[in-house]
Amino acid sequence: MTNPDTQMNGQSLDIAEQRRKEFEQLFPGIFTETRNDQGDLKVTIDLERLKAELGEFTDIYDSRRERYGMEWPGKRDCLRLIQQSSTATLKPCREESVDFDTTENLFIEGDNLEVLKLLQKSYYSKVKMIYIDPPYNTGKEFIYPDNFSESLDTYLQYAGLKDSEGRAFSTNTANEGRFHTKWLNMMYPRLYLARNLLQEDGVIFISIDDNEVENLRRMCDEIFGEENFIAQFIWEKRTNRENRKIVSTRHDYILCYSRNAWESDRPISQLPMNEKALANYKNPDNDPRGAWKSDPATAQAGHGTKSQFYDLIAPNGKVHKLESGRCWLYTEKAMNQAIAENRIWFGRDGNGVPRIKTYLEAKERGLTPETIFFAEEVGTTEAAKNKIKELFNGIAAFETPKPVQLLQTLLKLSSSPGIVLDFFSGSGSLAEAVYCENLTGASTSFILIQLPEPCEEGSEAQKIGLDTIADIAKERIRRVAGRIEKEISGNLDLEGSSNLDLGFKVLKLNQSNFKLWQAPAKDISDEDLLQQMELNVDHIDPNASKEDLLYELLIKAGVMPTEKVERIELAGHKLFSVAEGTLLVHLEDGIDQALIDAVLARAPGQFICLDKAFHGNDQLKTNAVKTFEAFNQGKEKIDQIDFKTV
Repeated sequence: MTNPDTQMNGQSLDIAEQRRKEFEQLFPGIFTETRNDQGDLKVTIDLERLKAELGEFTDIYDSRRERYGMEWPGKRDCLRLIQQSSTATLKPCREESVDFDTTENLFIEGDNLEVLKLLQKSYYSKVKMIYIDPPYNTGKEFIYPDNFSESLDTYLQYAGLKDSEGRAFSTNTANEGRFHTKWLNMMYPRLYLARNLLQEDGVIFISIDDNEVENLRRMCDEIFGEENFIAQFIWEKRTNRENRKIVSTRHDYILCYSRNAWESDRPISQLPMNEKALANYKNPDNDPRGAWKSDPATAQAGHGTKSQFYDLIAPNGKVHKLESGRCWLYTEKAMNQAIAENRIWFGRDGNGVPRIKTYLEAKERGLTPETIFFAEEVGTTEAAKNKIKELFNGIAAFETPKPVQLLQTLLKLSSSPGIVLDFFSGSGSLAEAVYCENLTGASTSFILIQLPEPCEEGSEAQKIGLDTIADIAKERIRRVAGRIEKEISGNLDLEGSSNLDLGFKVLKLNQSNFKLWQAPAKDISDEDLLQQMELNVDHIDPNASKEDLLYELLIKAGVMPTEKVERIELAGHKLFSVAEGTLLVHLEDGIDQALIDAVLARAPGQFICLDKAFHGNDQLKTNAVKTFEAFNQGKEKIDQIDFKTV
């Protein structure tokens, strides 16, 4: 029987079809359905939308009639917002970090939209799994930057990092006319940017409830591609009945999408065998191959060949005939061989229906995930809340945390170790889940992003000095790490976990340490222009530390801020050596030819220094540029030095 999926068609590669598939992965949102003159539906490329995705907004795109797809007021502004690069930075905060110099984990405090933009260079296609628990849009307030063009300024004022001029983060409540629209405008750019960070085999899990599950599903179909939808899981979040409601809601949803499902046979992994599944494997006949369970020896007749229809004769001579519509799983010859090798089970008395033995140790076995996560297996909101209460000595620091067991299950589904991201991190449940998984031998690091949203006045958290949600998360992670360290020190079985990374590096969103030149107005006077130019001569914030400058340069250069940083001395100058010397950064006020020669001898991949370090010596700067150009000539690209000044 010929399988059309594996049959060679005798033709060369269809270039157009291949390019179309590549476009579907890069820009899933540009494909739309149109109807031809005969009334037939056809999938076509929306060229104006493609231009918009590439940052070119045409009059046609702005004025045309909308086609089939998900549209809402403000969507075009979302696309423009995505194209706007961020000028912000992430400032290191050693005093709030744990193991700052060695940890691979990040906790970033700030508006997640700006932070996601800043992570694009460093983490593009490097994140294995994303989990988010965004605002559910239930009618209570949620906070987001209302003014698309001023998101950084709005955040800085909100966080008290800049003098306020009246702008503030907007909130959304059920009595507002643009209730769903505001939620969509908040979510769309964040999900769009998040997709860029996923590896090709990466997956995203999104918690949501009935209020926006339909809109979220349609939005994700557009951003990730409908073909990359994996499942809409149901999580049993409570086991008690809510009598105050018309219908007691016991579940939430978790949507799962892959970055590129068509590249993988299994975009999410099987789950480990649990006690219930292992209990099915026994060894009643002392088979030397070990424990086994029995599976049906027949299959549907429609899948069988002629050699799979026969009367099976058991070792005791009993004849077993096929039921109508069934065939044997093996041919007669293969079945007789399996019987001779004691791989077929006929029951304890030998008269039972033939069944095939499936051995536990024959291969690595797992459980196929199901679309329902039951409370007894992954926990409930109430259980998670009680766990935090216990951690904070009886204080209910956070009302709606996600259970650690639930997030551990999602980590297992995302398969191989790597970087995991949560940009609505709340109380930091994902960090605890990562720590717990790493105790079992995994090797995963996390990035958590949380807005410093103030706790309610007079709340339990505020009473113990935790003023923001971000403060709650950081303190929780510290306490969890301390508890795990105690477990390791008192448990011989966990001695191998003594080198576990239980730290996290805190970075905080802030305005750039470098003043950016802004084009003057056309009618500016010569005097004002000269004054503006003088203000930009020394373009570095005098309050910025060298470490502040370093981390901004790392982020802007596309280097992960978790890379190892060492302070070295070279030709009498102090430098930062990043990622085993692949990047050298010189932030001292002065440079000379001896340093340039020493850098060439080290041959890093990149060298960055301050422009003002040349002190206006154009000849020295020109010589430096020429020296690096001469070094790079004839070198392979990976051996060249990228020389930059700031």
